[in-house]
Amino acid sequence: MSERRFRAARWALAGMLAAVLNAVLPPAPARAQTFQTAAAHAILVDAESGSVLFEKAADEPFSPASMAKLMTAEIVFRAIKEGRLSMDTEFTVTEDAWRRGGAGGGGSSMFAQVNSRIKLSDLLRGLIVQSGNDAAITIAENMAGTEEAFAGMMNQRAKEIGLTRSTFRNATGYSAPDQKVTARDMARIAQHLIDSYPEFYKIYSEREFTWNKIKQQNRNPLLTLDIGADGLKTGYLEESGYALTGSAVQNGQRLIMVVSGLKTARDRAAESRKMMEWGFRAFEPRQVFAANEPVADVSVFGGEKGSVPVVANKPVRLLLPRGTSDRVTAKVVYQGPLVAPVEQGREVGRLRVTRGDVLALEQPLYAGETVEAGTLSQRALDAAMEVGTDLVRRAFEKAKGGNASGGSSAAGTANGNS
Repeated sequence: MSERRFRAARWALAGMLAAVLNAVLPPAPARAQTFQTAAAHAILVDAESGSVLFEKAADEPFSPASMAKLMTAEIVFRAIKEGRLSMDTEFTVTEDAWRRGGAGGGGSSMFAQVNSRIKLSDLLRGLIVQSGNDAAITIAENMAGTEEAFAGMMNQRAKEIGLTRSTFRNATGYSAPDQKVTARDMARIAQHLIDSYPEFYKIYSEREFTWNKIKQQNRNPLLTLDIGADGLKTGYLEESGYALTGSAVQNGQRLIMVVSGLKTARDRAAESRKMMEWGFRAFEPRQVFAANEPVADVSVFGGEKGSVPVVANKPVRLLLPRGTSDRVTAKVVYQGPLVAPVEQGREVGRLRVTRGDVLALEQPLYAGETVEAGTLSQRALDAAMEVGTDLVRRAFEKAKGGNASGGSSAAGTANGNS
């Protein structure tokens, strides 16, 4: 059997079609907006829609430096929100925190005194406003016993909130061989902090903090500019350059940006401002699908119906550059066919919208209705079709001299496996 006929049989029998909606939005006339940055890694995201407005090496790993403290703060915020700690909880400044993270450590510090007890409300400001390494180590050692154990908490939590390509080894951001993040993951943790902890996120906008009679300014340069900035965190290591994860709001629209790999602090401020201003002025919103509007039908195995419509639980909105000529396509990707019963509201796949070469938007999709298990004869027919597909696949693999792996649960796309 030819590869072409095999593919046709496989998709027809298994029912693993995922809709590809070419030209969801028609291309506009030429005169596309372009943007360039000196940053080695960068991403700009519209917070409400999740649209990626710009990216450059957004999935390549780099050292986070003090931006790792975003994850440190998340661990604390969550513990307070769940009632395990409070802002009045006091932590003791260990000798290790004082020695490695204090003024003698050579990095940023809140100048906490060894063996003193400090409320979390103050430690968080030392961590966020002053970027204190002593504050970070104090938090880690009081919450987990050791900074290494705290890093384990950071990694577990990172997985839970979708930081798929980041690994943390300490609470400070000090250089470590395998402590790496990506720009996309930093944008995700920023979005998470903004959405999940609005009462704590306000700390990121505080311009200064005084501890031990030493006043320090917030290190985020965007806060001093008139662009609506209200957070988040800078970072610098010699190995990765100057970095910033930032957010700003204008006219009700929030943008989140990440840059890394810049040569100077001045470059960091200038590139960050340029990216934010471009993002606010150069894009216009388009709605692709309304909330709960059917996006596509996906195949169901053993059900009373052979397919189920999938929907987004919120409007699917995309920001497009004004005057763009980029082609916009959408693709539904899912593991299929789905096995009945399929409950309404169950997450069953993802919508991926691409603008040119950029993955501009990715959003979960849910079953739009319930599909109950079918009758015995319906299930028997579906089973026969699945077995037939597997036999065809095995025969094709054998003809090619390959090894069959069994089953047919590839992620369906109209182009084949993804």
